[in-house]
Amino acid sequence: MHTLLKTFLKNRTQLTEDSIEFICSHFTLRKTRRNQILLHYGETCQHYYFVNKGCLRLYTINKDGLETSRFFAFEGGFGTALPSFIEHSPAFEYLQTIEASELLQISRADFYTLVDTIPQFGLIYRQILELGFITAQKRIYGFQGFDALEKIRWVIQHQPDFLRRVSNKMAASYLGLSPSTLSRLKAKL
Repeated sequence: MHTLLKTFLKNRTQLTEDSIEFICSHFTLRKTRRNQILLHYGETCQHYYFVNKGCLRLYTINKDGLETSRFFAFEGGFGTALPSFIEHSPAFEYLQTIEASELLQISRADFYTLVDTIPQFGLIYRQILELGFITAQKRIYGFQGFDALEKIRWVIQHQPDFLRRVSNKMAASYLGLSPSTLSRLKAKL
């Protein structure tokens, strides 16, 4: 159940086997169905998730009902509604599994206890935050000057499985394109 998480931890820092086991003991398995909402807008995020199998998506819905995908986490990655999780405040987004998924979840209290008591876990958390920030910045700043085809090429280069795993509608909202434009341009690649 924790094999992928153990590999993730071992690849990021030096931890003893006992520390790895202790960290993993705080994560519980949560199986979800396709399109299951884990967090609704306005709820306070109580868990951080590690994706064993499947995919998480963070998205918003505007006043016209249009969804905009903001973040995806696939196998071997972490995901949560980070502002709500950190600030312990109502979320301004939704968290959903877009495939039947197997997640390892850890409570907010346990997560921060590990960060505070195991320095290497604190380092891993910092690495997760830094990687997320860098990816978001590259996406935001890169997309500002990109045309539609360049956006698609960027996502293929930086997230190779993305277009195969995510629906055209979700991918288009992430890329800032219409689904028809995305379909037309994908056919040209």
